[in-house]
Amino acid sequence: MSAEELNNRAWRLAEKVLRTPAENEEMLKAAKAAAQQWEKDGDEMERARGAILLGQVYALLGDGKQALHYARTAFAYVTENDDSPAWQVAFAHAVMANAAAAHGDGSLHKTHYQHAKTLGSALTDDDERALFEATFHTVPVPA
Repeated sequence: MSAEELNNRAWRLAEKVLRTPAENEEMLKAAKAAAQQWEKDGDEMERARGAILLGQVYALLGDGKQALHYARTAFAYVTENDDSPAWQVAFAHAVMANAAAAHGDGSLHKTHYQHAKTLGSALTDDDERALFEATFHTVPVPA
């Protein structure tokens, strides 16, 4: 499978409300394989997208330390790059919020959740908004 196919498979599994243990394992393997292929052959944005995916997957699996590591890596690239599309910035905030929640950092979770919500609601492209919302619904609402 190509990095793009692995990426899409991992995201489809990540968007599910309920996953079996086998689906969790498949999601992690697909995310790692996509990120590895992009690390080897991709450009900087593809590597950042791989990190965003890994941040999300680790957050969903409850590994806050790994989730924050990847989310911070991706967030730095996406937010410092003027070429990052608005949907990618919204995603980066959503994944940071999810990673912070998994790590138990309530303040970071709340900050990035609010930014993601604001940026996501401003997306004007229906497809981009739908993709964002499919991921954002997996982020717990801050207390």
